[in-house]
Amino acid sequence: MKNPKRHNRSKFSKSIIFSLVFLVLGFMMAYSYSLSNSKESSGDFTGGAFFEQEERYRKELIDQQERNKTLRGEIEEKQEAVQEFEQSFSDGESKNSDYAQEAEELRRVLGLLPVEGKGLAVTLQDGEYDPESVNPNDYIVHESHIFQVINELYISGAEAISINGQRIHGNSNIVCTGPVITVDGVQHPAPFTIAAIGKTDVLAASIQLSGGVMDQLVNDNVVVTLDEGQVISMPAFLTES
Repeated sequence: MKNPKRHNRSKFSKSIIFSLVFLVLGFMMAYSYSLSNSKESSGDFTGGAFFEQEERYRKELIDQQERNKTLRGEIEEKQEAVQEFEQSFSDGESKNSDYAQEAEELRRVLGLLPVEGKGLAVTLQDGEYDPESVNPNDYIVHESHIFQVINELYISGAEAISINGQRIHGNSNIVCTGPVITVDGVQHPAPFTIAAIGKTDVLAASIQLSGGVMDQLVNDNVVVTLDEGQVISMPAFLTES
């Protein structure tokens, strides 16, 4: 005869074992499901990032194509301009010759080239000092006197001007320091000879106008001498005489 207690104990032990087995299986299934979801989520993220990167590259490619199109248009315009210039150059050799002559004349006016031609020389020297005078500076040549002559000569059409052989230009700096003047850093003692290349008769007439430059210089006790019709040579203004 079987022992009921022993039979019940065996049945209880099997129940415990089956419960443990099912519990382990359930845990394994849950872990597997969680791992599968994690991989799917990771795969979705990677796919989304790849899609965004691809869209960004596509947009950059489109932008670059637009820039290339714009640059091609600019190149075509430049090529057309070059062709027009070449055409005008081939059709206008005489005009180019005129331009070259004008350019050379401009370089002469600017003092970049040495020049030679007929003109006028105006010499300024200090007046004889009067001992009864209060101020001896009233008898010496100042930069203002030189500027008066230079401005009048330029107005009268002088092509080039020099002071004591030194070529000057529109921005020359002329400063009086006692009995000498400094022209662009170079000192010159009196007397001061201002030479101008141009139409001699016109230059001389402008200097000797009644009430003009010459009369004003004489009133300031400056001795003025004119030498007309001589051939004057001048270096480029960058060359010291």
